[in-house]
Amino acid sequence: MPVLTTGRRRAAVAFILVTAALDIIAMGIIIPVLPELIEQFVGSNARAGFINGAFVALWALMQFVASPIIGSLSDQVGRRPVILLSAAGLAADYVLMALAPNLWWLAVGRIIAGITSSSFTTVFAYMADITPPAQRARAYGLIGAAFSAGFVAGPALGGVLGEISPRAPFWAAAAASGLAFVYGLLVLPESLAPEKRMPFAWSRANPVGALKLLRTHAELAGLAVVNFLLYFAHHVFSAVFVLYAGARYGWGPWEVGVLLAMTGELDMIVQGLVVGPAVKRFGDRRVMVFGLFGGALGIACMGLAPTGLLFTLAMLPNALWGLAMPTLQSLMTARVSESEQGQLQGANMSVASIAGVLSPLFFGFVYSVTTGTDAWFAFSGTALLMASLVLLVAALIGWRVARDAGRADAVAVLAGGAQ
Repeated sequence: MPVLTTGRRRAAVAFILVTAALDIIAMGIIIPVLPELIEQFVGSNARAGFINGAFVALWALMQFVASPIIGSLSDQVGRRPVILLSAAGLAADYVLMALAPNLWWLAVGRIIAGITSSSFTTVFAYMADITPPAQRARAYGLIGAAFSAGFVAGPALGGVLGEISPRAPFWAAAAASGLAFVYGLLVLPESLAPEKRMPFAWSRANPVGALKLLRTHAELAGLAVVNFLLYFAHHVFSAVFVLYAGARYGWGPWEVGVLLAMTGELDMIVQGLVVGPAVKRFGDRRVMVFGLFGGALGIACMGLAPTGLLFTLAMLPNALWGLAMPTLQSLMTARVSESEQGQLQGANMSVASIAGVLSPLFFGFVYSVTTGTDAWFAFSGTALLMASLVLLVAALIGWRVARDAGRADAVAVLAGGAQ
């Protein structure tokens, strides 16, 4: 790890957390209004569900291509310039989408957003640079809490601004990203020491090459599968939630924004306050598996909830999902060297991006054929139930991987003691 004074390390951690929150605020602001804007262009709720899913997939496809490049680039030139360039790019992109006169402009905006938001890989690599392995689950929990704080403020603000105009949240998102750039320009120190850097190589920076890193260890490969399924299930919310909530419960931008804010508050509590003590007592692996099972239960309850009140109550078990991501990240970063952290995060984001391409298309299609007068199977909660099943599979795989890795570590300890 680089040698940072206590004050500089605190400033760096504060920047990462604030910037993560500002980036998510910028993204969260547009969630309540983007599907509505798409619906205005196409004139159909069901068709808007499919197109919104396609837009999310387009965003994820760009992340799939760009994430390993950006992660490997940060391993060569450092984390600071990559993070700053991303914030500036996002600000310009939200201005473009605020001015979009048709779906094609929005599509271009989603392409640019997918590329520039790939710097999330660098945010996680930055935290790995300045945090000892034993403390990374808590550190990633803090990043998750910052993301959740952004989701508290972003959708709520987007819901308020969306009542004024569906374009207003995009201008606010541009301002938030611009603020993140200026803040980083003034505060952020570099985290990756020159002697720890790795030369850029296309063999590692292309998506296929980046994914090879995940096959270097049995537990790493298994956790990558869990990571894929986790993101696949999570995209049900970005693909269909706004349209689902409007069609089933009659919720508008304000109600959706408030609910998403409540979700963010619960995530912030779980990841900011619960992850650290839970990992200290039970370990990364057990906490990860418990979080996945809790998330599967919560989504199933959401899909079956006949009223908005019961849907809201189902958010409580669903919040346990927040235990899984920081512990998953912690387990994976412990298996690679410091010079490979950017590459690992690029590979992780590529996995997430593959899920992000396939999942919104899948859930958008499921929603379109289970909603409306022409539905194949008239139950709009079907997409959520299928997401619950995917997360249950992830929990079972995570349990198997954790069990096998625990046995392997025990054998290694015994072998070392015998020597």
